[in-house]
Amino acid sequence: MTIGLLGAILVFLIGVWFGGHPNDLPNGIRKHFVASDTAVREELIDTIQHDYYKPVPRKELETASLKGIVASLGDKFSQYLTPDESKSFDSQLNGGEFAGIGVTVVPEKKGLLVTGVIPKSPAASSGIKQADVITAVNGKSIAGAAARTASSQIRGKPGTTVQLTVASPGDKTRSLTVKRAKLKAPIAESRMVTRDGTKLGVAELSTFGEGAHGTLREQIDRLLRDGAKGLVLDLRGNGGGLLQEGRLVASIFVPKGLIVSTHGRASPEQKLFATGGAISPKIPVVVLVDGGTASASEIVTGALRDHDRATVVGTKTYGKGVFQQVEPLSNGGVLDLTVGRYFLPDGENLAGNGIQPQVRAKDNPRTSPDEGLNTALRTLLQKGA
Repeated sequence: MTIGLLGAILVFLIGVWFGGHPNDLPNGIRKHFVASDTAVREELIDTIQHDYYKPVPRKELETASLKGIVASLGDKFSQYLTPDESKSFDSQLNGGEFAGIGVTVVPEKKGLLVTGVIPKSPAASSGIKQADVITAVNGKSIAGAAARTASSQIRGKPGTTVQLTVASPGDKTRSLTVKRAKLKAPIAESRMVTRDGTKLGVAELSTFGEGAHGTLREQIDRLLRDGAKGLVLDLRGNGGGLLQEGRLVASIFVPKGLIVSTHGRASPEQKLFATGGAISPKIPVVVLVDGGTASASEIVTGALRDHDRATVVGTKTYGKGVFQQVEPLSNGGVLDLTVGRYFLPDGENLAGNGIQPQVRAKDNPRTSPDEGLNTALRTLLQKGA
């Protein structure tokens, strides 16, 4: 009896262990458990589709189950994107055409903080401005949702409408119906301005999509050829993008040394160094940032600051501190998963903190002068531009 009881307890404990650690099961047994799990998922969907009091498309239930798995992580940066959502995401990230309302956003406690509005876009025509917060889409709260998941609810076919609940600074909330349109997100734009008789270049980078560093370098080289004595790199509202693009953009200004290091549970520490070919160190640089400056934008800002290559002007950055890896899935969708943390050259991780500017400047989006840019230009002159 005693041996039998001990055997039963042992089998129970082994079952508990493998129940919580299915990867430790032998291949054949693990496949059986995974198959059973899949069968339960299909059974659940079948039952809902057959017995729920109103019809629900099967594809909608399958998508919800995949999104629910990722949402259970409680990570606002990880998400599952359907095939259609992933195409729209790729187009916007890489400066292609996409259908939406024309805003750039980052996650915020109440929803999505608007960090930029494309001129003449549906959002601009509807009165949405920088610093507004989108709190609900089609009547459903998006508080706590991953940024791209919530953004995908706002995007849709051109000509269709989306209902948004928008809160402005001062807690004034309004409901808007906005018609979606085909848009093209510019990657980089530049212009020359003159202050006190000195030519100064301003280069704005909106995203760190594939090839962003090359586009930005073309703009900067043109500004320098045209006689710019100093440069403002405007990263306000830039929510980031590809880690490697962050490294390459920083390398435009930093001639050598560490740009960023990464740590992931499934991958060893990686150190990314400047790639060479930087512009002359005699050209003074200011990086202009705000609360929408996140991820790869913060990597660039931190690298230029830590290498004493630029002065940081603006308001505190977002404070992301983690990076994602996009894994294509067999159904054409993608898993955008947080896989590690990144650290600036001096060892700082920004999660929840952000970069404090060396010169504080806050633009008032309700006024025509750009107070932040004006401060950045004055700082350039003080640096000897």
